[in-house]
Amino acid sequence: MEAYLLEWLNLLLRWAHVIVGIAWIGASFYFIWLDNHLEASNSREFQGELHAIHGGGFYRAQKYKLAPAELPKTLHWFKWEAYWTWLTGFALLVAMYYVNAELYLIDPAVMPLSKAAAIGIGIAFLVFSIFVYEVVCRSPLGRNDLLLSGTILVLLALAAWGLSKVFSGRGAFIHYGAILGSIMVANVAHIIIPGQRRMVKAMGEGREPDPRDAAMGKQRSVHNTYFTLPVVFTMIAGHYPASWNWLALVALTLAGALIRVWFVMRHKGQAPLGVLVAGIVFVVIAALLVSPKKQIQSEPVAFEDVKRVIDARCVSCHAEKPTFQGIAEAPKGVKLDTPERIAAQRQQIYQQSVLSKAMPPGNLTGLSEEERRLLERWTLAR
Repeated sequence: MEAYLLEWLNLLLRWAHVIVGIAWIGASFYFIWLDNHLEASNSREFQGELHAIHGGGFYRAQKYKLAPAELPKTLHWFKWEAYWTWLTGFALLVAMYYVNAELYLIDPAVMPLSKAAAIGIGIAFLVFSIFVYEVVCRSPLGRNDLLLSGTILVLLALAAWGLSKVFSGRGAFIHYGAILGSIMVANVAHIIIPGQRRMVKAMGEGREPDPRDAAMGKQRSVHNTYFTLPVVFTMIAGHYPASWNWLALVALTLAGALIRVWFVMRHKGQAPLGVLVAGIVFVVIAALLVSPKKQIQSEPVAFEDVKRVIDARCVSCHAEKPTFQGIAEAPKGVKLDTPERIAAQRQQIYQQSVLSKAMPPGNLTGLSEEERRLLERWTLAR
């Protein structure tokens, strides 16, 4: 019953995370689109405006150069979408990767860690990454967007490399995404919203808002929009474990940022194909970095030997009724408790247990290299 309830908790957290994530990303994308579609205004008060039609109605949106002369009675804020996206995401990280650290986070072949040490290192990565990002953004580099972007990319590459030396491929990947997501919500909580509060307070006191708050908020908002696609990729990629190379993380980060750049430029009527192609090239590079070795012909293997390995190393989870503590249902519905089911999952066994070595998670059941080679020979035999 406990495992069953944990499954439902995981499902509901995922559902909530996706819902609030859509709300946050949707609002972010909309305002970037809105900014890039404003038509120049001759007014001294407004930077621009646009007209739109949606859902059978016409809309008119205007953006002030800095702030209105008088504070409006109703002012809509956009913050809770970001906060709840992070809260549900961190809850998912705890429920899946920290509660089940032995399964998804720790890989003894990478670094033999205790559960407490692995969790502590994971949280430390998140906190330290936010601190370093904030220091860099507030340094003189923050005044040069190009240098700042390059520095952030180098630091992210170091984080990806460091994570790959500590955690399993899946654990490194999800923590890299969590770093980006945490930086994004920190931008909202510590820069964008406080700056907006100071602007509103200044207006309430009859003062002109500080343009530095507007500029800094815009800079962090732009950072967030370029982090979005890499974060979304890491959210879904954990369901497809592979031998993730830290360079693949960097390549996918560049791919997501470049594709987002292309969309933003497209809003402005300038969409150079080279930017989109460059993004796609980095996706291809990432795929090549984690691609399996070329398959070779192999001698036949007795099925009885294969089944003996599967029964000893896999069936405790991948069965009609799993016996492994904390597992209520066979992961992804993959069941290996009959010869027919084993044969049907031949390619999946090869992908997960031989190529990516994602299974068993953390190699908890002790699948040896000799046994992996046996499974490989069985799969590749013709």
